Amino acid sequence: MNRNLALEFVRATEIAAINSARWMGKGDEKAADQAAVDGMRKMLDTIPCQATVVIGEGERDEAPMLYIGEEVGSGEGPELEIALDPLEGTTICANGGNNAIAVMAIGQKGCLLNAPDIYMNKIAVGPMGIGAVDIKDTPTNNLKRLAQKKGCSVSDLTVIILDRPRHKDLIQEVRDNGARIYLIGDGDVSAAIATALPDSGIDLLLGVGGAPEGVIAAAAMRCVKGDFQGILVPRNDDDIIRAQKMGIPDINKVFTMDELAKGDVMFVATGVTDGSLLKGVQFKSWGAITSSIVMRSKSGTIRHISAEHHFDRKPVY
Repeated sequence: MNRNLALEFVRATEIAAINSARWMGKGDEKAADQAAVDGMRKMLDTIPCQATVVIGEGERDEAPMLYIGEEVGSGEGPELEIALDPLEGTTICANGGNNAIAVMAIGQKGCLLNAPDIYMNKIAVGPMGIGAVDIKDTPTNNLKRLAQKKGCSVSDLTVIILDRPRHKDLIQEVRDNGARIYLIGDGDVSAAIATALPDSGIDLLLGVGGAPEGVIAAAAMRCVKGDFQGILVPRNDDDIIRAQKMGIPDINKVFTMDELAKGDVMFVATGVTDGSLLKGVQFKSWGAITSSIVMRSKSGTIRHISAEHHFDRKPVY
């Protein structure tokens, strides 16, 4: 996969971020998300590739654009698969909170799991935690092994968890072990990546979130040489049937990072609002400044890109 494509795809997350950032704090989730979708879709068709959306805004009858199975790109170039979320943290953006991003994972054909839009139990650690965690084990045992691997006590660890009623027992077990907890309202892709960033202060991601976001997070974790594991969590029989139709016969299967996102993958993201991973969009009298990250699994290269966008020269914005 041409490494220069990563810099092409970041243009798509940049415009999605700029468009949605205009709606920050205005309380309109649908408008913020639609603005991101419109911008990303428009920019994707300028990229020299033949790409299929394997994770997007929903199935074709649910989303007019960037739906699962939609073909994007210029129509010429390599055949790719894309897992995307034009605005991860829709509620965050609408409420003016932190850590909303526009994000995308890109892989060669057949590299990204076509995950159903259901829940997934997840666990993520950075490079120092590889081999210390097992999603089928208890949080208590995972915390003990991770602390031992890092050469610290459990009380020194910080676990990031989505603040949801379903995590009541998980949160209590982590507290009972003495570990610190960082609760977030949304955005578990950024949360997973944070476990691999030495200055984030986050050691472990635990809990249930969206399966599509799990695939995107797995792609990012491959680039930063961390670890990610996931198990689908169906709410009902319909979820099980959906998973089977998408080629997942065993609903209890433990998906490794390499099964969720294999081969040569790229990850790109642009900050919408300020967060631990990226700065949010800064609007100026002449345009905007964006902060993005571009990563490749093959080389392990991580690029941080600060870009100035002059609206009078870029009518697309």
